[in-house]
Amino acid sequence: MSTDLLTASGLDAGYGGVQALWGAGLSVRAKETVVLMGPNGAGKTTLIKTIMGLVQSWKGEISFEGRNIVHDRTDKRVRAGIAYMSEIGCFPGLSVEDNLRIGGQFLPAAEFKRHIDDLYDRFPTLAQKRRALGGSLSGGQRKILGVAKALAGKPRLLVMDEPSAGLSPLFVREVIHVLGQFRDSGLALLIAEQNIRFLDLADRVYTLEGGRIGFEGTVQALHADAALERAYFGLKKT
Repeated sequence: MSTDLLTASGLDAGYGGVQALWGAGLSVRAKETVVLMGPNGAGKTTLIKTIMGLVQSWKGEISFEGRNIVHDRTDKRVRAGIAYMSEIGCFPGLSVEDNLRIGGQFLPAAEFKRHIDDLYDRFPTLAQKRRALGGSLSGGQRKILGVAKALAGKPRLLVMDEPSAGLSPLFVREVIHVLGQFRDSGLALLIAEQNIRFLDLADRVYTLEGGRIGFEGTVQALHADAALERAYFGLKKT
């Protein structure tokens, strides 16, 4: 069995005096894809941001590759090998290439040069638009740029918040296809989503209900459990 790459346990967190997570936790093994499902307001973004250090945990533990990172700044977590893609995905006011440079800013210059050339080979549309502003791209292209930006730092784990947000079903399928390619090459993925199509990528699934983990297991077990109806009521099925 693969070893745990990321482990978060017993996390309480919130904003100001308003609590949004109660004892939440999950794990991601090396080369595994985990999908965190739940409706808007369930706490998915808060949990993802707490794992990244963008929201301070009030209580609980977070470890990456066996090292406690709960008190590390976000940039230190990124340097350790965790990349983050927000719902927006990219910086609209910067060029495609500048977005990639930000994503790969912690790599040595020579290594980044080789890696950015590889990314352009993988994403020819971005290569053609490398001087264009991120905001000038279509919604789907911006999400692909967000994926490429996150991958520019050569992470071991890619953490994503609602990659389907604002996308047509066609571009949702394209994003899933791209992520599937990198998953197959050994990248670990943690994807917070409410679009159940992302379950096609999942090795394991967690559901988040009212800031608490409601289910953990395989996709098959989820479909056989009453948690399916609880977690998916009203969710997008586009």
